Amino acid sequence: MSGASPEEVRDRRQRRRVSWGLPPVWLRRLVIAPLVVAIAFVWLPTAAWLGVVVAGAVAWALPGRVRVLRVLFMVGLYLLWDAIALVWMFGLWIASGFGWKIRSPRFEYEHYRLAGAMLRSLFRWARRILRLQIVAKDADIDAMAPGKPLIVVSRHAGPGDSFIIVESLINRFQREPAIVLKDTLQWDPAVDVLLNRLPTRFVSSRRHRKPGAAGGAASVGQLAQGLDSNDALLIFPEGGNATPKRRERRIAQLRARGHEELADRAEAMPHVMPPHAGGVLAAMDACPEAEVVFLAHTGLERLSTVRDVWRELPVDKRITLKGWLAEPAPEGRAEREAWLYDWWQKVDAWIDAHQPDEDDPRAVEVAKRA
Repeated sequence: MSGASPEEVRDRRQRRRVSWGLPPVWLRRLVIAPLVVAIAFVWLPTAAWLGVVVAGAVAWALPGRVRVLRVLFMVGLYLLWDAIALVWMFGLWIASGFGWKIRSPRFEYEHYRLAGAMLRSLFRWARRILRLQIVAKDADIDAMAPGKPLIVVSRHAGPGDSFIIVESLINRFQREPAIVLKDTLQWDPAVDVLLNRLPTRFVSSRRHRKPGAAGGAASVGQLAQGLDSNDALLIFPEGGNATPKRRERRIAQLRARGHEELADRAEAMPHVMPPHAGGVLAAMDACPEAEVVFLAHTGLERLSTVRDVWRELPVDKRITLKGWLAEPAPEGRAEREAWLYDWWQKVDAWIDAHQPDEDDPRAVEVAKRA
């Protein structure tokens, strides 16, 4: 280097810079391009999940509504919840001999364990982010009829109340629920896979039912036939979330069918919809040894639509569950329908007595907005 001329030194430096310049085509196409794609597919989800975690931390720590952050965190959490459940169930499918023993008692128990763990984790975060409190008041369902199958007849109001009740049945009361639900819930992949591996009946409306398929009441009866000592058949006789329009339509249907007395009784129950008797009575006929428990809850009545949920965030609700062990039902279809309406009146009266405190400033504010 000491004998080189300034021009030679400059040429060597230029050649060195060129050697670190543009890589060859094969390297750009086979290594760099796939690496950029891989980084994008790893980094973008990572950044998105980081945003979800930050949103959850801010929503939990800061006072006030911060609706967008709460929604972002709960949506992200639910997607993760769904994905973990699907992976877990894929592992159970493999362990069962690629589906060979998936409906055996052993793997049914494992799926109930999965459901209990996933629902417990979901509601743990709901309590923190949505400020949701769930209280069982005189509703120790398992102690009401130990060692006997149960038919749990519940009202249906507010988003997610079926999840709340199923979580309580599994984790609080150590029961294995057999569930009657609307078929549209199968849009959720994890719910679809899980409940199709457990004792469940998805009920379709008459116009969407396949030719020759069993109706709602017949499906419930088939499900009730297999109940054993630690099972609980969960049924929502209202058929959907109670809303004023649905309630009015159901009462009009009763009158159109000539059930004037039942329609009059339904009009006197402002908090619930008239129950469909067919499924409940079919379950009682199919499993006469089962005890019937009526279940009420309050706290989600004002959350009928997506707009209601958005307006109320954070939900900040105290959900109270109340259960009653029913006395033996009378004989005869008409007598049992009247008996069901008697209990539904009791549920309605309890809900009326447990409405939000009018002295609560938040309740007053919500009532004004409604």
